[in-house]
Amino acid sequence: MFEQLLESIAQGLERLAIPYMLIGGQAVLLYGEPRLTRDIDVTIGAGPERLSEVLDWVRGRGWQVLVDVPAEFVARTMVLPCLDPSSGVRIDLIFSFSPYERQALQRARKVAIGSTQVCFASIEDLVIHKVFAGRPRDLEDVRGILLKNRGIDLEYVQTWLREFDLSLGEKLLERFEKLRLEGQS
Repeated sequence: MFEQLLESIAQGLERLAIPYMLIGGQAVLLYGEPRLTRDIDVTIGAGPERLSEVLDWVRGRGWQVLVDVPAEFVARTMVLPCLDPSSGVRIDLIFSFSPYERQALQRARKVAIGSTQVCFASIEDLVIHKVFAGRPRDLEDVRGILLKNRGIDLEYVQTWLREFDLSLGEKLLERFEKLRLEGQS
């Protein structure tokens, strides 16, 4: 079920010439501890100006858009929530255009799934996304990723978290360092 959806997402976004990367639980399955996930989170390298193209593709796939006024919702949240009725899987398409997201999309890792190459966030960018989200499940995912993958580019992760801290007034780098140090003890 997930394999077919991932192939469909990859093929559709490639046809639209929109770069993308899988983040969230699907990417955690690649780098971290296996866990149950019931959705697919996809960062797409497009702003809301491409919403009509994305909506045409989504509806052509037979997916249900889960909001009444997609343009307003995407303008406010940068997310287009969808549902594949045949599988019951939710698919969140996350519009992006920041310098960080552009760089993360360029760093995406292609993984063979079925007959298609599917783009997943790099391990470092997945860690950044999870630290940024900061929910307990996300932080547990980071712990598992750090335990299984000793060779990640810490400098890259620390640089971006420091940048987000400065621009958003957060303590993301501190959160990450605490998780990292917990994994070393």
